[in-house]
This record gives sequence, structure tokens and C-alpha cells, in this order.
Amino acid sequence: MPYASTSEPLIILGIDPGLANTGWGIIELCGARKRALAYGCITTDAAEGTAARLKQIYDEVTTVIERYKPTELGIEAVYFGSNTQSALSTGQARGAALVAVATRQLTVGEYSPTQVKQVTVGRGRAQKQQVQYMVRVLLSLDHAPSPDHASDALAVAICHAQLRHMASLTKSEEKTS
Repeated sequence: MPYASTSEPLIILGIDPGLANTGWGIIELCGARKRALAYGCITTDAAEGTAARLKQIYDEVTTVIERYKPTELGIEAVYFGSNTQSALSTGQARGAALVAVATRQLTVGEYSPTQVKQVTVGRGRAQKQQVQYMVRVLLSLDHAPSPDHASDALAVAICHAQLRHMASLTKSEEKTS
């Protein structure tokens, strides 16, 4: 995946999946410059059935894609901690978002929570407030993005942008060797 030149901006969608709250963030990458275009959170009603909640996530991710026209996606991988029920519902939400993305043929990058924190903050065990602060700094925002699910989604998009840049540098070096 070639790195965006300064003449053609690249639009990246970041997603922090969750059945109750799925954060999303759109960034524009123009050369090394990154800026936030939009962000938000899809909140589903716990009183609804799982299928209806997953359809809502699919529909709203589809709306974001249609509005901002990203060509690439960074999405957080499921963290399997001690709460397996939470991991399963997060996986389902992730699946709904990935189907929306796949039907629009976006390039997908998947990143662990530790990887996102490492790339964004410089520490894999960073606190949420540190992630929010660095997202604000890296995107030159005048305030920390809220809710934190949206901030996390922007962090995933930043992680995707940084790692795709590193991959393009590695490929360039391999070609010249």
C-alpha cells in the first residue's frame, strides 16, 4: 500500500468496536499531515435484540462510509481478557462493521489495543487519558475527542496511518537494495 503523496489525500476510517458503543473516526492523511474530519459513537440500546443492534452498527458504519468516502480502515482487534461475554459481543460488533467495510471494498488493517497505544502514545499500556491527549495533539484538535470510544477510533486510524507509512518505507528500501 503506497503512502499518500501530498497531492492526493487519503481518507482513513478508524473503528473501536463494541456492541453497546462503537466508536468511529475519520482522518485525512496528506503526506505526513493528519487531520480529523469527523468522529462519533454508535450507541445501541441494550433492550434491543442482538440482531437489531448489529444491524444498527452495520447501517451507521455504512452511512459514515458513504458520507466521508474512506478508502482504508483501521479496526481494533478483539481483546480476550477475563470477560469472555464482552469479547464475544465485541467480536459480533466488529463483524457487523467489517461486513459494511467489505461491501465497499476498503483496505483493512487490524490492530491490537496494545499496538494502537504503542503507536499513538509510545507505550502499550497507556491510560485512556494519555490516548485522548495524544490524539488531540497528533490531530491538532482544540479539545480531546469525546466520548472516549470516538477518541479510541481516531487512535486506531492514526495507528493505521503510521503503520502503513512504515510499511511503505520498508518496501521502498527493499526495492533500492
